[in-house]
Amino acid sequence: MQLLVNLNNVINKKLYFSYEKMSYIEKKFLRKINEIFEDELPQWEEYLLELLEKKSIKIADNVAKVCADLNKQINLILKKYYPEIKEMEDKLIVKSNLKFYYDLIDKLTDFIRNVENFQKIDEKYFLSLIEFIEDKDNLISGKYKNICRQELTAFYDEKSRAYLEKIIAEKFEKRSREFFTFGSLEEEIKKIARTAGANQVIITSVDNLPETQIFDSAQSLIRFGVPSENKAELKEIGEEIKRYLESKGYKVKLLDDSVITDLKLLPDEA
Repeated sequence: MQLLVNLNNVINKKLYFSYEKMSYIEKKFLRKINEIFEDELPQWEEYLLELLEKKSIKIADNVAKVCADLNKQINLILKKYYPEIKEMEDKLIVKSNLKFYYDLIDKLTDFIRNVENFQKIDEKYFLSLIEFIEDKDNLISGKYKNICRQELTAFYDEKSRAYLEKIIAEKFEKRSREFFTFGSLEEEIKKIARTAGANQVIITSVDNLPETQIFDSAQSLIRFGVPSENKAELKEIGEEIKRYLESKGYKVKLLDDSVITDLKLLPDEA
């Protein structure tokens, strides 16, 4: 018996996919996508709403943590799971949800940048973000579904679809690389490292590094260097950065001459 996809009822709380004639890997990856969309991301949305209700620029660091986790989860779907989805109806469902989160991440990034530039943000700005998140289901089943249907129809042939998806992947990967190129958190980390003696500080998304077991749960890698004659100071600098990040609610692991930060925190740990 086939489970039919109702394209007029694409909602985040329950995603309906057609599993007949799918390969094992496609079924497995659709289930993974379901878990992310239905179980993991809604928790962060609830936490975001709690933060935004405070209508304070002091939530910027917490919003940045949420934004980083959303970025990692959506990037995982886009780069690992989505390419294995073959059925056009299923692709439509996934893409419609992805588009919502693309826009949400853009809006949160804009919020963090505004906090950097202004000492105060109008209450209407917070309300607009709250309204966007609360209207998620309607946006996915309406606006984003229509946009995605047009895109998939326009690029129905295999070569055109592959080209479009390559462009989308490259664009999102660029966004992932540049995620930590703004904000007070990065500047504070660099200031602490340089004050402690570092002459070079580089912050990199782990998504762009070769896969190794030690990076499984991490989202960013902080590398720092010192003049050769001060090599003994590396550990002390790492401890300084570690203490600061832990005070902000981050999980941190020291490596030989690097600091790796894990931004995947539960809402009540922030």
